[in-house]
Amino acid sequence: MHGPGLLALIGGDEFHPGNEPHDELLAASARGRGRAYIVATAAARSHPQAAVRHAADWFRQFDLDVTELRAYSRAEAHVPATAEAASQAAFIYITGGDPGLVATVLRGTPVGDAIIAAWRNGAVLAGSSAGAMVLCEHVLVRRQFPGSTERRPVAGLAVVPNSAVLPHHNTFGSRWFPSARGALPEATLIGVDERTCALWDTRAWRCLGSGCVTVYHRAEASGRFVSGSEVDGIPEFSGE
Repeated sequence: MHGPGLLALIGGDEFHPGNEPHDELLAASARGRGRAYIVATAAARSHPQAAVRHAADWFRQFDLDVTELRAYSRAEAHVPATAEAASQAAFIYITGGDPGLVATVLRGTPVGDAIIAAWRNGAVLAGSSAGAMVLCEHVLVRRQFPGSTERRPVAGLAVVPNSAVLPHHNTFGSRWFPSARGALPEATLIGVDERTCALWDTRAWRCLGSGCVTVYHRAEASGRFVSGSEVDGIPEFSGE
């Protein structure tokens, strides 16, 4: 039994220039250790195959071959062979898309459980935008009326406890803060800019990439962290 692997919460705009600092590190940590997978569940209602192709092209520059771990529905997330593949993975990256969909499909399923088990046993686990959101205890989804910036929480995979990610924080995610804080008054809110990563490297959290990580406790931002700096205030988790 190994300890947990690298854990990456990426703010969005994945697989584009600006993501090299964290993606190169994630790929290097997994290279040669086993299979590497892209999970495009969050994009299942749009263009999941395009997301998988884009990811494969992107990670090729880092000498990492990635293939799809398919789980577009809860039925697919219960397929034993898929769960077994996930449990043996060295690298799992959950793409962006619909945060409510990825939470609904993966939460409480054999594939979702196997993804977490693989990370606890040393695999790299990364998520971007909706993929980062689902790795927290709370996932912020849109309230049921068009054009709203209001968000409500649903349960995520809870790899990072008592927390929720505000992705795309430098473009629109910061506007989610008032409703997120109202719904989750005690949770830590983690604002992550696009092409930026809050990375757990087995010792501490740190910021990598083009922008900043902003951590909110209660009413205000308690810290804004630039690339290369350690990030304080994200809840600790157990890899056991």
